[in-house]
Amino acid sequence: MRKLKFIFVLPVLAFLACSEDPVTDQIGTENEPQTQTVTFQDDLTEMAFPDSKGAETEIYYTGIKLPVEDIDGKYVYQGDIIIPKSETSKSPVKLVYEEGETPSEKSVGRTSAYWTDNTVYYEIDGSLPDKNRVYDAISHWEANTNLEFVKRSGQSNYIYFTPGSGCSSYVGMVGGKQNITLADACSTGNTIHEIGHAVGLWHEQSRVDRDNHITINFNNIQSGREYNFKTYAATGYDGKEFTTSLDFGSIMMYSAYAFSSNGQPTITKKDGSTYSTQRSALSSGDIQGVNSMYPAGTEAVSNYINGEYYTISGLTVLRYSDAWFYYGPFGWREVKLYNGYWYWA
Repeated sequence: MRKLKFIFVLPVLAFLACSEDPVTDQIGTENEPQTQTVTFQDDLTEMAFPDSKGAETEIYYTGIKLPVEDIDGKYVYQGDIIIPKSETSKSPVKLVYEEGETPSEKSVGRTSAYWTDNTVYYEIDGSLPDKNRVYDAISHWEANTNLEFVKRSGQSNYIYFTPGSGCSSYVGMVGGKQNITLADACSTGNTIHEIGHAVGLWHEQSRVDRDNHITINFNNIQSGREYNFKTYAATGYDGKEFTTSLDFGSIMMYSAYAFSSNGQPTITKKDGSTYSTQRSALSSGDIQGVNSMYPAGTEAVSNYINGEYYTISGLTVLRYSDAWFYYGPFGWREVKLYNGYWYWA
């Protein structure tokens, strides 16, 4: 299971239970041709906007360049992850300052954080159908992890479960009200997945060592959506994994048919076979990763692990030899945090 450790979470960092991609075949007689629509269903591919496709664009977020789709004015990453547009830029933004330099008042990407005290506050839109799927998903999270979910009573940072055309979420606590959208078809398992994003989990198939375990069949991927299959290392960062090999049982794993253009698998095992994806429960690897991010008791979240990437005060940095490093225009350099801003060491 791939998780970044965050204090200020990378909310890079959505999905519909039944996403359809029609493929049309011509059938019929020579004189009376007919058109039949053949629908390939992939019930386990998360999509924020299953009926829409946006232009691919590159943005900068927390100091990292990311490929996203721009759909209905929202930036969508890997199908179901919504990136807060106000925290992005089209060109690199200064996030690390020279010693003695005065930081600008407006900086991109400084408003995300872990859910403090292992507590996630939430509200449910009164018009959301089948609210039990939310309550059941929350119960599953509380029964298996160190997280507690509490109905909001005025807190400023909270998750808001609301109807939508698909299923989507931000990653981590992005600050203020953050939606988890749930279409009617989204199940309890789909809701567990979206909550996974909201507390800081990424998609399993994008971990840096994935090519040791799976093959990405790019010829079967919908045109323009190949970027969804990049590893995290390919987008500029990666850290330690919490499981020794790819977790096919993870609730955060893409389906073998994710974004298929022709009904053929886009992801296979190394021997060419497909695999089963589940949206029923957190796997043991999911639980291990989440509880590492949110330890029980009074253990501080600031117990940083060398070799891990974190996003703190809007900058994705590497913990190495008990110091912080950032890959900037001059390569890797040590940085230090003062009063919520990063400076070159």
